[in-house]
Amino acid sequence: MTQIFGEFRENLPKNHEFLILGFSPSSVSIRQRWRNNGLSADFIADYLTTFFPVSEQEPSTHNRQAEVKSAVSYIANELLENAMKFNDEASQYPIKFGIHLIEDTGVTVILQVTNSVSAKSLNKFQAFIEELINSDPYDFYIERLEDTEHSGLGLVTMINDYEAQLGWKIETIHKDVEVVTVTTMVQITL
Repeated sequence: MTQIFGEFRENLPKNHEFLILGFSPSSVSIRQRWRNNGLSADFIADYLTTFFPVSEQEPSTHNRQAEVKSAVSYIANELLENAMKFNDEASQYPIKFGIHLIEDTGVTVILQVTNSVSAKSLNKFQAFIEELINSDPYDFYIERLEDTEHSGLGLVTMINDYEAQLGWKIETIHKDVEVVTVTTMVQITL
């Protein structure tokens, strides 16, 4: 079973720059590696900025590189934190993170993370996705600020602050046991 929500791109161009990272389940819980999310996000942002070189003759390139780095670091950190927080550790399915630089009609950065989810949390997550994509982003943000029980502020901040397009792909994968994965995709145009 596969379900798509929001702005999810199934097929990315064949020739583009990308970086894929994996966080494998091990004797150390993924949640115990929480402090590494910021380090990983900063690494991803630093990697991407190499494709946005700075020129002393063009001062605007400094600002653009700083904006790209800030946006990518924030988004990558939020995606990794959510993936680690909501990962179904019982599945032993690795968390996979990817960043893609697509240059076609403009420059698009696609960040995506895939993690497993428990069957009991899936319906609640799908309801959250539906609410997010069918709400006004500003109103949703205010609502979530006032709701101490639920969050989602990181995702709606991506929409409001970075004009990001979000999409999700929920799949059932049959390995030794059935695993449900969620791939969250964030697209920003630079």
